[in-house]
Amino acid sequence: MMRFALSVAAAASLLVEFAAGECLSNPEFNDFFEELAGGPIPQEGSCCQLDVCGIPCPEPTPPPGIGYGIGVAVSIGISFVIGLATFFVVHGEAENYFVAGHSLPLWIVAMTLGAQSVDSNSLLGNVDLSYKYSYYDGAVIPIGLGLSLLLNGIFLAHKINREEALTLPDVLARRYGKSVEFLVSLTTITSFLMLLAGNLVGMGVVTAYLWGIEESAGIWLAAGIVWAYTVSGGLFSVAYTDVAQGMMGWSGVIVFAYWFIVNAPEAPAPSIGFPAASNETGAYMYPDDDIADLYQGINCTNNPDMRCYNEELWCPANGTSCVVDNAAYPYGDLRVYSTQMSDPYALAPFPNALFWNWATILILGFGNLGALDFQVRCMASKTPRTARIGCFIGGLFTFFVGIPFSFLGSITRVYYGPDSPHAMFEADTCSAALGLPTCAEWVPDPVAFIKLATNQAPPVIGAWCLIGIVAASMSTADGAILAMGTVASHNLMRMLDVKWPGIVTAKNLLMVARLSTIPFTLASTMIGAYYRSSDSAAGATGYLLIVAFDIVLATVVAPLFGCFYAKNPSPRAAFCSVICGAIVRILLEFLLPKDGFLLMPYNNIIFYNYGTAASVNLPTFFDVDDTALWWDPTVEVCEQEQFKDFTGVDSLSAFLCSILVFTGVQLIENKLGRPLFNFPGLVPYRKDLSEPGDTEKSAEVDKAVEMEETTASKSYAEGVVKGIEDSEDSSSGNDPAPAIDVGIPAGKQDSEHYA
Repeated sequence: MMRFALSVAAAASLLVEFAAGECLSNPEFNDFFEELAGGPIPQEGSCCQLDVCGIPCPEPTPPPGIGYGIGVAVSIGISFVIGLATFFVVHGEAENYFVAGHSLPLWIVAMTLGAQSVDSNSLLGNVDLSYKYSYYDGAVIPIGLGLSLLLNGIFLAHKINREEALTLPDVLARRYGKSVEFLVSLTTITSFLMLLAGNLVGMGVVTAYLWGIEESAGIWLAAGIVWAYTVSGGLFSVAYTDVAQGMMGWSGVIVFAYWFIVNAPEAPAPSIGFPAASNETGAYMYPDDDIADLYQGINCTNNPDMRCYNEELWCPANGTSCVVDNAAYPYGDLRVYSTQMSDPYALAPFPNALFWNWATILILGFGNLGALDFQVRCMASKTPRTARIGCFIGGLFTFFVGIPFSFLGSITRVYYGPDSPHAMFEADTCSAALGLPTCAEWVPDPVAFIKLATNQAPPVIGAWCLIGIVAASMSTADGAILAMGTVASHNLMRMLDVKWPGIVTAKNLLMVARLSTIPFTLASTMIGAYYRSSDSAAGATGYLLIVAFDIVLATVVAPLFGCFYAKNPSPRAAFCSVICGAIVRILLEFLLPKDGFLLMPYNNIIFYNYGTAASVNLPTFFDVDDTALWWDPTVEVCEQEQFKDFTGVDSLSAFLCSILVFTGVQLIENKLGRPLFNFPGLVPYRKDLSEPGDTEKSAEVDKAVEMEETTASKSYAEGVVKGIEDSEDSSSGNDPAPAIDVGIPAGKQDSEHYA
């Protein structure tokens, strides 16, 4: 089994080691090993894990061939050209730019929904997590994303398409008014800053490794490329580049995953061990006879009742051609632990993030229903049926591609895990659960999967897969850029028309949308560059995805369902729901214990973090001639702190609060037959996108308003009309309403007032 570790802590401590010139923080321990080495450690040309633990220094990995970088560059260039070419399809019309004229056919809708779901988070973030920990730690990402598309197809896609809106906040504005529209716009933009950052990290990491540049430079370069073609053609550029990226990349990702599943070892085998270094420091002792039989183990020299490494068989010729490893997997590893999603001790002697994995599925499965990019594709679909079927196809495709990719985590551990020649360990760590007084913590390689693709896969398949990951990153990043620019210009900046009439009109909306993408792209790029450098327990790509939809889960999803499944949905219910969800989420972020490891506290030694080196003695799997040389953790205690992280509780609690508040206010108002309160901005309304003098378009809006009025409940309308009229009077005074707005049902209104 793998050694549970976090690269951020280990990498930081390794830097301290080399800067200070010492391997262990305990001076007595460090002096002991320096005396054995005959000088300061780490010695020149050596490393701490060798000088302290006898583990060979990590072998370097050959750099990638130039062909990999060229292949990725060509694929990026093709997407870039296609995206720029769609500039001429937009024809300067905002509706074409935002929702592709509500004209996308099923095959494009399905592919573009699949492209948004199968991104660098569900691929690179997925395999990174399953490599660091275990299968389900990565698989929960595509499971959650695929589930969200299926739920969207069942409950929302067809209804949202019938709205013929331009953005998701438009849909809520038609039921709840400007205040809710404003809040939802802010939360969805904040969400997509994180989503974009995660995908820029995925693209930047791959290109940086292949092109030999800094990761931060790769992230900034990725942002510039994706931004340039996205602002050219809007959703047309996003949709058609998604198709191209899908054809180039998805096939490569699928072929890569299934090739390794068929041809590579499933997971690291039980450790073969190592020969004796001296008479006092004996050979590796196998944990049981079955594993000893696997490697034809022999009776141990010092402990004849046990069986040890067969030096004559596996390390002949004075050690020049030995078959050895680091003894990191006494019982071997598994591709999948069947009880990982039901038993917190399934990965013993390592902790299992059981609660967080379930929380991830729920956050992605329901939070993604408030995703701007998913819903704008439903709006752009030619028919409601197209939107619905497209979601089903996209969801199933996410399962088909993303879930098998999780199997690559255990395969990557075979080649770059703790028993590989490339393994790195933090020398100044101990673990009572592992029985290791030093070198307990394995440091995962942050680019192990890319190395797998460029060294262990056939060159064509490896390059094809990396092209697919970059294409997946681009396909989601462009949708995120477009979504934020659209919402900012259409739903936020148009509200400024009250103070500065004409600042955003139907005529200049397209230009404003393009310009507004600049600050959001810059902000996401900075988040991605910083987050990658700081790293995290869940990995930069995967964790940023979860944060993104955690935000909208707390604030948007409950009011969105209310739009279609509540009778006469109340603006006050929606407003209170958004506010409550946001407040609870923010408060719990700071009130709940969080150590960054995403592990709930359990009263078991495996749920304790690594401590600093506890002893100079040996682990008990060494065949020693004096048992006093073995480490006794009851005498020399490994000081470890318990994991305590309630991440996930805050997300689900905020979502529950949002649901309960919406339902409660809705029921109370229905019971009372009147609104609980009123203030400006709680008047449902519909935006008029027509140019001045465009009577035909304006008439269409008026007709839509009239239809909505006829479907409103007359009894409820009579109860709220007084409060709504008061709100309108207090907000507008004697000034006419903005030209871009058209009010919707809240009693009988004069349509000319909104013209």
